[in-house]
Amino acid sequence: MSNSALGPQLNRRHFLKASVAVGGGLVVNLALGPDFSAAAADFAPNAFIRIDRKGLVTLVMPQVEMGQGIYTAQAMLLAEELEIALDDVKLEHAPLNEALYAHPMLGRQMTGGSTSIRAFWTPLRTAGATARTLLIQAAAKEWNVDPVTCRAEDGFVLDESGTRKLAYGELVDIAALLPVPAPEDVTLKSPEDFKLLGTSAKRLDTPGKINGSLNYGIDAFPDGTKIAAIAISPVLGGKPKSVNEQAALAINGVRQVVLTDEAVAVVGDHTGAAKKGLEAASIEWDDGPNAQVSSADIVRHLEQESQKPGAIARSEGDVTTALAGAAQRIDVVYQLPFLSHAAMEPMNCTVHVREDACELWVGTQNLSAAKLAAVTVTGLEPEKIIINNHIVGGGFGRRLEADGIAHAVKVAMHVDGPVKVIWSREEDIQHGYYRPYYYDRMSGGIDEQGNPVAWMHRVSGSSIFARIAPGAMQNGVDPDGVEGAAHPPYKLPAIQVEFNQVEPQGVLTSWWRGVGPSHNVFMVESFIDELAAAAEADPVEYRKRLLTENPRALRVLELAAEKADWGKPLSARQGRGVAVQFAFGSYLAMIADATVEADGVVRVTRIVTAVDCGLTVNPDTIAAQMEGGALYGLTAALYGAITLKDGRVEQSNFDNYLPLRIDEAPHVETHIIPSAEPPGGIGEVATSAVFPAVTNAIFSATGRRVRTLPVNPADLREA
Repeated sequence: MSNSALGPQLNRRHFLKASVAVGGGLVVNLALGPDFSAAAADFAPNAFIRIDRKGLVTLVMPQVEMGQGIYTAQAMLLAEELEIALDDVKLEHAPLNEALYAHPMLGRQMTGGSTSIRAFWTPLRTAGATARTLLIQAAAKEWNVDPVTCRAEDGFVLDESGTRKLAYGELVDIAALLPVPAPEDVTLKSPEDFKLLGTSAKRLDTPGKINGSLNYGIDAFPDGTKIAAIAISPVLGGKPKSVNEQAALAINGVRQVVLTDEAVAVVGDHTGAAKKGLEAASIEWDDGPNAQVSSADIVRHLEQESQKPGAIARSEGDVTTALAGAAQRIDVVYQLPFLSHAAMEPMNCTVHVREDACELWVGTQNLSAAKLAAVTVTGLEPEKIIINNHIVGGGFGRRLEADGIAHAVKVAMHVDGPVKVIWSREEDIQHGYYRPYYYDRMSGGIDEQGNPVAWMHRVSGSSIFARIAPGAMQNGVDPDGVEGAAHPPYKLPAIQVEFNQVEPQGVLTSWWRGVGPSHNVFMVESFIDELAAAAEADPVEYRKRLLTENPRALRVLELAAEKADWGKPLSARQGRGVAVQFAFGSYLAMIADATVEADGVVRVTRIVTAVDCGLTVNPDTIAAQMEGGALYGLTAALYGAITLKDGRVEQSNFDNYLPLRIDEAPHVETHIIPSAEPPGGIGEVATSAVFPAVTNAIFSATGRRVRTLPVNPADLREA
């Protein structure tokens, strides 16, 4: 990702600064340096650690908790090196400050891309180790001994004999005055010495969720808050044509009606009044230029554009000649639909616009975008924007976008005092930034022995980078759009991968719990399964033949197959499917067991995953992410599709945009391969793999290939 695309270029140099905090104590300001990843070059955002005179350690969280367990995992990185118990770490949300908290790999103050551990593995450990080093030096100075004879343990510094010890809180004032060691002079613990990292620690956010003390964005109620219900034009680009304001204002508790270019909000004393007032307003809409757009139009356009050559993402060998000389050629089309994020916490934002400032209370993945939205709407200087970020009740990429914040600020511009704008579930589902619709063409050739000799993959769909960060586009290729496609894990003698940017009319697109891999892994793993079938080979054994030069991928495949009882006979209309991937820095193999009923209904009964995500922080978090990611992806595979008619999204709530029900949830088991490799991401890997694992299981059960999702039971009924 380029600097011009993702944010201001910052000095690469690490810097540390220790000072006496207000009221006394040690503040360690660590610039999060780029040496942990080549992708992080040219970025140096900052994080802060505070230790007060009572020994309380505060970690100002550079990332946002949205259910993925990052508050616990990042606190573990700090606690491990600082030699304190995890329970002794207090967490605070990072304030809006891009100079200090911008993401090292992404260049903005944001959370996403399964990067929170990858980006902060070394910097946060270095922060903890630096504080530990200063505290040891402070104790050594107090005792007039060599620091190498002292050690840190459980929040204390002990001398060589262990008979003298000083608590961290007793040392902070001395430590704050010591010269700060350069990062390269700070010794990090070796993995074999870890006490906390790699263990299944209890999550720090669980108690607050259970007792209600942990506030989400929707829980924020600054003094004097009013509630606004909002209706946005049901057609992108439309606007209100008529509004019965008198009827809305007649509802008890309604205070005012606010019209913006594309929305109507009714402000009331409470949610009930606002919702009733919005209904009474009887809004009529001018649908604008997208009034006739339908899903059929969009797919037709994609089909036409997919026949044209795309920008080259990868080209090795002579694919055309290899296809012409293949013993057998396979040509297929795969399609994936628009998908909504449908997070449990609907979009909401509380805003107070004053003459000299705009203050927000919100749960967002992207503070940088939130600030820009507030600046754009209010015209205030950036330093006048105050954001109180909160824990997020489901993000999945939806809260990387700031449209909900922009709507709320527009409403708040007309309201005296703070106003909380809450989207209904219908507004949330019908006004999303959706995972793009993809229409991919694939061609492959195999020789007489069934080995692949040619691989052609043309990705056709929307480019998110072209909208958000055009500088990241590489000769017309969206790097995210081809992730998982340009470099599949298999050895392929001739391969060409193309990207065809095709923007849909009347639809906004964005990231959805991983975009490139969430679609490309389905295409790649479905097609490799088709080649195996054409070669009359076992799907696992076929993949093994192509992974001899990729030992980490081979190992996860072998382990998953072993744990899933691959090869064990199944009953009629039962199948077992496999998928292998390298995405987000982690290797994963997934095997799904499925039963296809006579009426075509698919029941996934078991999912087995083997993952190599490098050095691990919390195995329980990894297992939870694998389970949650698999079920989230399974929901999309079986039911997920956003469709349009007359410019309007047809789905509206969980009755017609179905989530997986609890009685449909399969057993998910996770096997983690010990690894000394750098940490990989985990939050999105299972979501990507579950699509092909399930559809390959369906093929195993029925002999029918699913190339378009969601699964259509009518296509799988017994004849």
